[in-house]
Amino acid sequence: MENIPTEPVQREPKAIAKSVSGRGLPRWTVYIMALVGVAYILNPGAGVFELLPDNLPIIGNLDEGAAVMAVWYGIMEFKEARKLRRG
Repeated sequence: MENIPTEPVQREPKAIAKSVSGRGLPRWTVYIMALVGVAYILNPGAGVFELLPDNLPIIGNLDEGAAVMAVWYGIMEFKEARKLRRG
């Protein structure tokens, strides 16, 4: 007979769904990076401030991608902190 576990298997969340503060970065730094990412995405300067010009093929959108990732990690950090406060 096979040995079937009775408890559900706990899987680690993907790296994109983990909080960054668990990897050693202070929580306030993640929040500041997320705010900078939001400001960069909203682009209040109407394209005057660009790290990489968008007219460069493929790599022109990498800075926007990094800004989206910074915002995403800020959201994940906020969710993790909220979970820790609740219980």
